[in-house]
Amino acid sequence: MKQVKYRNSASKLLLLGTVFLFSLLNPVFAQEEAVLTEAAAVESTAGGDVAKGEALFKSLCAACHKRYKKMTGPALFGVTERRDTEWLYSWIKNSAAMIASGDADAVAIFEEYKKTPMNAFPQLTNTDIDNILAYVMVPKADPPPPPPGEVTSQSSGSGVSSNLILAALALVFLMLVVVLFLVNKTLRSFAEANGVELPEAEARTPIWKAFVQNQFLVLVSAIFVLLASGYFVYGYFMQVGVDQGYMPIQPIHYSHKIHAGDNKIECKYCHSSARVSKHSGIPSLNVCMNCHKSISEVAEGTATADYSKEFYDGEIKKLYKAVGWDESSQSYTGETEPVKWVRIHNLPDFAYFNHSQHVSVAGIECQKCHGPVEEMEIMYQHAPLTMGWCINCHRETNVKMEGNEYYDKIHKELSKKYGVDKLTAAQMGGLECGKCHY
Repeated sequence: MKQVKYRNSASKLLLLGTVFLFSLLNPVFAQEEAVLTEAAAVESTAGGDVAKGEALFKSLCAACHKRYKKMTGPALFGVTERRDTEWLYSWIKNSAAMIASGDADAVAIFEEYKKTPMNAFPQLTNTDIDNILAYVMVPKADPPPPPPGEVTSQSSGSGVSSNLILAALALVFLMLVVVLFLVNKTLRSFAEANGVELPEAEARTPIWKAFVQNQFLVLVSAIFVLLASGYFVYGYFMQVGVDQGYMPIQPIHYSHKIHAGDNKIECKYCHSSARVSKHSGIPSLNVCMNCHKSISEVAEGTATADYSKEFYDGEIKKLYKAVGWDESSQSYTGETEPVKWVRIHNLPDFAYFNHSQHVSVAGIECQKCHGPVEEMEIMYQHAPLTMGWCINCHRETNVKMEGNEYYDKIHKELSKKYGVDKLTAAQMGGLECGKCHY
């Protein structure tokens, strides 16, 4: 019998590939640190209650001040190092009186901030002010490190790049293919050395010939192909012009979930023209600045699975750049840039739709057409906005008559005609062609 040499190169390749893969997927992280909490750090340096101070700060001070950044007023972190505590008591309780008395520091602040005195808070006790000072003196916390084992797309030593993992998996797959090829070759060599005859493949009729020779199968297949083609062609043409689910990327990320959902800002505060105009309108950036003059960053802990706090803060900076807002001087520079918003809801030119008729007269909620906007991180087209969708709404939606003088007289007349208590938009002419096509 012929001696066959043992081939261990395949085993070695497989072993090396496995070790390399596990070394990538299981990095060792040593990132344990001893970090004091904010409350403990402040309790040791100030005599106030941080929790109570935070509540007072957010209700009384946050409109004009931030802890670590200048806003309408100066940044308050380190204020106890710049001013005496007794001076702060008097300033917070009645700044105008200190300015009138000629106090040098008070007058200097008054001159620096455009001769606008700070609001007086005589209701605050010294203990309340101590609590506020304890809160504003909390050092700014460093951003937390990513959790151990987290896989990030841009790894800097704390995780493994997903591209690197895919490359490792591809390498292992390639090794497996090589191993199978070598095993097959080894088995054939072993069989030849020992006189083992390998079975020869039987000649088979090609599949396409067997298919052509079966006339019934050809007929059934032809019918199936024709019906399937008709079905898909019809479905394709029915989707022309239907943009349901359209979700474009905007030049400035705007989260409806944060604004309309978490902060409960009414839709018509920004889209005010929807009440009186055919169009809902794109809000002016000045509307955004009504709030964002005072809100230069989102609250701590604001983050989603896809977006971090730093991402949201960066989008606010884009807004400032567009309107020409200088954070340091709290004033407009006059250097503005246009924001090229991408339109999402777009009806054909031959279709007429009036927002004010639906919003102000009919009292329809925005969510009826635009979906749960308060839950949308990225705005998208919720409804198909097709002719059939609008007609079904007119057929099914009862017109709100209570307290609506616009419909009072016509409701009485049409109720008699149709013998009903409730009228739909269709019964009031909502299906006439000229209502929407003019």
